[in-house]
Amino acid sequence: MTTGVPVDLDAALAEFAGRRPLLVASDYDGVLAPLHDEPSAAVPEPGVAEELARLAGVAGVTVALVSGRGVADLQTTSGFTGPFRWVGSHGEEFDGPLAGELAGRRDALAELLAPLVAAVPRARLEIKPASVAVHVRQVLDRDAADALLHEAEAATLVDSSLTLKPGKDVLEVAVTDADKGTALRRLIAELDAAAAMYLGDDVTDEDGFRALRPGDLTVKIGDGVTDARYRVADTAGALAVLRRLGDLLG
Repeated sequence: MTTGVPVDLDAALAEFAGRRPLLVASDYDGVLAPLHDEPSAAVPEPGVAEELARLAGVAGVTVALVSGRGVADLQTTSGFTGPFRWVGSHGEEFDGPLAGELAGRRDALAELLAPLVAAVPRARLEIKPASVAVHVRQVLDRDAADALLHEAEAATLVDSSLTLKPGKDVLEVAVTDADKGTALRRLIAELDAAAAMYLGDDVTDEDGFRALRPGDLTVKIGDGVTDARYRVADTAGALAVLRRLGDLLG
């Protein structure tokens, strides 16, 4: 199609656009911005900021960014500005930073994992507001990368209060049990949304897909098994979905 959107998804978008209030929610990395070895370099797909702003300017439409990043990191890296809802740390940061009492548990977790990560060349430990992430995307020895993720998982399983969130070349360990699904359900309830759409690409986005209702839209970006109803190939496809929805709403 000239819209760049699959036929079945285009028809679903047309029906979606006729309802109000609407929630349009999306992950950032791998959806609105191509994945990058250095997270701070993951800039948005050209045109995404404009399409998000166009959607947010429609009466009865709320745009939400739902990310594993902390909210401050997400805002800085994306450069997005606008009347958006910001959900970070897989749902723990909801329009604002976390309470400080979790910081001690997070720091202890970082101390536990730091020696494991340091032993594997090019592995990286990222400390987030409510979690610690072990990144192996840049590790050249793929066997060592897999072994590190398994070792990190085994080291944290002894604490049942921690929540493991495996992703693409990363294991994130959170000090809370929030996920993107609970965040989306909260947004839907707050907005009394007649319909919601969520775009995601990673394993942690499956919580979001499963949380939405039968009449809502779920769009998987890229390959992989998914519970999403629809799929597009890449970030350019995600942009095409947003642009098509904007046209329909306009």
